[in-house]
This record gives sequence, structure tokens and C-alpha cells, in this order.
Amino acid sequence: MGKITVETCEIEGLKVITPTVFGDSRGYFMETYNYNDYKEAGIPEVFVQDNQSASKKGVLRGLHFQINYPQDKLVRVVSGEVYDVAVDLREGSPTFGKWYGVLLSAENKKQFFIPKNFAHGFLVLSDYAEFAYKCTDFYHPNDEGGLLWSDPEIGVEWPIPEGMELTLSEKDMNWKGIAEYKKEK
Repeated sequence: MGKITVETCEIEGLKVITPTVFGDSRGYFMETYNYNDYKEAGIPEVFVQDNQSASKKGVLRGLHFQINYPQDKLVRVVSGEVYDVAVDLREGSPTFGKWYGVLLSAENKKQFFIPKNFAHGFLVLSDYAEFAYKCTDFYHPNDEGGLLWSDPEIGVEWPIPEGMELTLSEKDMNWKGIAEYKKEK
């Protein structure tokens, strides 16, 4: 191994990955994904779809999940900086409803592995950010679920600087809280 460093998080299953970066006067090189290294690090999932989005400062996307076709995700930032959040929705988990956040940036090159049955979202902190992620299942448009980003029961501590105007989709502004999610289960 040695090409990646994996940090476990306080919520079981979540992992922050830092790749080895080889740099010199020309720039740098890194492997963003190598199945054998990830498998050795305890992430044996097979990814079937890559996605990328671009957003401006203050855009908050989430908290999203797939209902019947849950996805493991491996997320990273290609340009800019985001605060990335995962919320545990695994039935019977001792950390159900708890959240964990990590700063992902083009500069720190960290990745965040989010297992199935977590809600996921991020807030763009830089003027512009490009966000890329791998998924273990294909996107099913009729299978979207979500939680309200500001649900006080979850209590995500988004690092919103004073004066930042948030931009959310109408859908993201209208998701219900985790109490409603529990009732539907």
C-alpha cells in the first residue's frame, strides 16, 4: 500500500483518504483511485459511475440519498473547497442520525468515503468548486430522498461565514427533517 492514508471517523464506515502526492518543479502526480490500494485499505467496493458538478460560493447541495438503490460514494474536490457532510441513516446503527463533516479541497486532495445508507451534502466555501465522485450504483431519478440541510435534530454545524448568502435548489429547501424520515421507515 503506502499510496494512500486512511483515517477512520467517529462514525463507523466513514473514511477520509489522503493520497500520496508526488510533486516537483513541474507540478504533481497522484493516483486518485486504485482498486487494489482501496481494497487493501478496507474499501473493496466496485464503482460503476463517476459524476462531477461545478458550483459557486454559497451553494449548498444536500442532504441527499437514494432510497431503494443506495450508493457508496467516494467524493473529492478537483477545484476549490467544500465542507462535505454525511449523516448516518443505517437502521440499528448506534450513530443513527449523527453527522460528520470534513473539509475537502483541491489543495488538501483529501477524499471522503461514504457508505450506503448515509445522506450526503456539501457547502461550497471557495468562489467556485468542482466536485467529483464515484458511486457503486447507477443514479435512479425516481429514487431520490433527502433530509433538510438545517434540521435542528441532526444539527449539522455548517461553517457558513458571516455574510455568505446560501443558494439551494427548491427541492433542498423543502426536504423534511429526520423525525419525518423515522416515521416513514
